[in-house]
Amino acid sequence: MDQSEFSHTISKYSKHLYDHALKFTNDEDDAKDLVQETLIKGMRFCNNFDRGTNLRGWLYVIMKNTFINEFRKAAKTKKLITTDDEISDANLTKSAATNTANSTFAMEDINRAMASIKAEYSIPFQLYFEGYKYEEIAEQLDIPLGTVKTHIHQARQGLQKYLALYRR
Repeated sequence: MDQSEFSHTISKYSKHLYDHALKFTNDEDDAKDLVQETLIKGMRFCNNFDRGTNLRGWLYVIMKNTFINEFRKAAKTKKLITTDDEISDANLTKSAATNTANSTFAMEDINRAMASIKAEYSIPFQLYFEGYKYEEIAEQLDIPLGTVKTHIHQARQGLQKYLALYRR
């Protein structure tokens, strides 16, 4: 499949990708940007796509990883902002400060929750979260497929128990 044929094929998935991107971003413009970035990366890395496999799934993984990477970049950028820059506007509302504090505490709790899970559970869970398929995780860690599924399930349960406070 040449590049123009590939481009035409992946453009068919734009609407489907947009629906998922909207769930990630909760913003129409950001969702459009995410779909555009996904399609650009799909074109750039079209040689990495294995014919006969799920193209929509491949594009979805690209989109999910792009979203995660952009989220990480935004988080790093936020850390680089100095306290003076954050307080430059004297009219900051109390609720804005509370929201920032709450999200910081939530992220700290998530990190603590991940640290509380046994490595044998957290490693497969992190790989799954990064977009690897169960089979790929089993192969990479050299453990049976059923064990991978069980470990991921155990990690989810551990996170749910640890983070039960946020469900309310």
